[in-house]
Amino acid sequence: MIIHNLGIGIGLRPQHYKEILQSDKIIDWFEIISENFMVDGGAPLAMLDKILERYPVVQHGVSLAIGSPDPLDYDYLKKLKNLARKTKTPWISDHLSWGRLEGSHFHDLLPLPYTQEVVNYVAERARIVQDFLELPFALENLSSYASFCQDQMPEWEFYSAVVEKADISMMLDVNNIYVSSRNHHFDPRTYYENIPLSRVIQIHLAGHSDYGDYILDTHDDFVCDEVWKIYSEVISKTGPVSTLLEWDERFISFEETCKEALRAKDYQAQALSVLK
Repeated sequence: MIIHNLGIGIGLRPQHYKEILQSDKIIDWFEIISENFMVDGGAPLAMLDKILERYPVVQHGVSLAIGSPDPLDYDYLKKLKNLARKTKTPWISDHLSWGRLEGSHFHDLLPLPYTQEVVNYVAERARIVQDFLELPFALENLSSYASFCQDQMPEWEFYSAVVEKADISMMLDVNNIYVSSRNHHFDPRTYYENIPLSRVIQIHLAGHSDYGDYILDTHDDFVCDEVWKIYSEVISKTGPVSTLLEWDERFISFEETCKEALRAKDYQAQALSVLK
């Protein structure tokens, strides 16, 4: 499967709407939270139409809850697919998590036990989702703060097994790799050297909050040097991949956000020089 590199993007957020419409085209594309636009009309879709006139848009979801015990929600998937027809998104991603139980939706990205049983369960559901959407489907690695006693394998082995068995793509969040490595005391290189990087369809960058003994994936600060290092080393193995900066709290201006995101171009250029 050959996927075009879209370049460098940022998440589309209401805090930047006015600046986006008044600015020259600075970045290459936007990522939208699918659920914010799975509506019949109104201001969100009107804004999306204006964005689509100028930029490619990629859909990223937060509510699929692929690992939940509830049956797949086909009403949700139909709305997701209808939005994809509008945006012409080249792929759709969501999180390797669960969040539904007995008819309730917790609206959180909850971690899964790293077991073979869960691998088999999630992979089958992910395969069904990709077939239904008729688009490449990718799962994102979470930031991790706790482990299960039932775990049978490390996270990178679990993540790899799910995407390989389902034959889907990876939406690789390199900040989440760093967050998890700090919280669980492993070398981040062990993570990205033991996953099928050929399946990486998109990369997320973000800032986090460092509390010393642990760090939280808060998306409210600049990307730290350690995360840029992970990004650079991943890109040196994959070649340039569509890359997005997430910023969801303590917003800075649209121009400043784009400037931070576009630092990735320098790392991609360095990666190209290594690959030559």
